[in-house]
Amino acid sequence: MQITEITYDDAVPIDGYGPGYFRVGGQVLHGPALVTASGAGAWGGLEDRAPLMALAGRIDVLLVGTGPEMAPLPKGFASALEELGIGVEIMASPSACRTYNMLLAEARRVAAALLPA
Repeated sequence: MQITEITYDDAVPIDGYGPGYFRVGGQVLHGPALVTASGAGAWGGLEDRAPLMALAGRIDVLLVGTGPEMAPLPKGFASALEELGIGVEIMASPSACRTYNMLLAEARRVAAALLPA
C-alpha cells in the first residue's frame, strides 16, 4: 500500500482541537472560530452571521461545527447562507475539523465555523 502525504499548498489546515480551543496553522484560538483557506480568527458564534455571509462568492460550502455533538442551527441560519450560494453542512465540531481538512486537501472552496467542544 502506498501512502501519499496530504499537502495543502498555501491553504491553512486545522492542526488540532481540544476543550475550548482550535489550533489552526500553529495559532491557538480560544472559543468559537471561523477558518478559511487563507487563515482563521475568532468568531462570535451562531448569532454572528455577518462574517459568514461575507464569504459569499469565495466558498461553496460552510461546515458548521456545533460543539461536541451535532445540534440544530437557529431558525433561518442555513437558509440565509444558502440564498447567497453557500451550502451549509452541520456536524459536531471534531467531525467538521476533519472534514474541513479533507475538503481543503482536495482544493475545495470550503470554510468552517466552529463552536468549541
